Amino acid sequence: MGAHAGPIAVAVSGGGDSLALMYLLRAFAKARKQKPPVVLTVDHGLRKSSAKDAKQVAAWAKQAGLKAHVLVWRGAKSNSGIEAAARAARYRLMGAWLSKHKIATLFVGHTQDDQAETFLLRLARGSGLDGLAAMGAAAPWPAPGFPGLTVARPLLGFGRDALRVHLKALGQVWLDDPMNDDAAFDRVKIRKAAKALAEAGLSPARIAAAAAHLRRARESLEIVTAAVLARAVRPAGKGARLDPTVLAAAPREVGLRALASVLVAVGGQVYRPRFDALERLFDRIAGAGIGAGATLHGCHIRPVRKEEKDSAPFCLLVLPENPRKTGGSATGAT
Repeated sequence: MGAHAGPIAVAVSGGGDSLALMYLLRAFAKARKQKPPVVLTVDHGLRKSSAKDAKQVAAWAKQAGLKAHVLVWRGAKSNSGIEAAARAARYRLMGAWLSKHKIATLFVGHTQDDQAETFLLRLARGSGLDGLAAMGAAAPWPAPGFPGLTVARPLLGFGRDALRVHLKALGQVWLDDPMNDDAAFDRVKIRKAAKALAEAGLSPARIAAAAAHLRRARESLEIVTAAVLARAVRPAGKGARLDPTVLAAAPREVGLRALASVLVAVGGQVYRPRFDALERLFDRIAGAGIGAGATLHGCHIRPVRKEEKDSAPFCLLVLPENPRKTGGSATGAT
């Protein structure tokens, strides 16, 4: 699983994947005479059994000799986009706890099956290379406001069935989330199609391998994009100055990636802007110009003004957008 300096934490929902990871990390730490992992579980309040399930996870952790903390998601919850909202809430709660206790790494139980399901979900949504590329064994924190935290995924090479075999050998039961059988959720629809896909040759291992190939392609593009950014961008206070000629001269995919990187950094975002909006802005920057300016992804992009110190050819300025005007993702003149 790799060496990790300092204390670590593991996210445990009570399902077979995360529970198996808890035991594997305990054994890993014991074999290397390291501190055992701290268990974090979230009571999301989406089911009547949520609080009971979280307490059960804490009890299992205690039986395993591990410390556990139950984090509660409070407040109103909308039925719209509940999967994404619950995921964001989990990472906010766990991120705040980790930051407070000075623990930098959270281990999560994502498996090869999750890798394949994520690929298929994103394929169905029309994602490009970044969306289809495999999840990495280590990744930045997937929520804003926690720049020093990372997520570790040591089980990406293992399938769910193998992990459940391990739990049965330990005599450990696990929780089955009824939401995993609710066909209203897109991931459940993909999961139910897994058998037919495997019979057609699209096993989770094959799909995960394809995602891994795409990840390597993405990493190569990121190296080229970094070289373009070094030539096209200069810091400017809380923002950045852009040389649009460098972006326009780069291969289109690289130029788009470079522009997205600037918007993410200046706007303080976690994810890239919507691709269609990004393309429209790029075409204006690389073509006829942006006129008085444009907004996208929490940023205001405009030409450098006469009264501002000129640093041609870095003639475009990207600044954090006025908070009163944020919220949209479409570009437009301001």
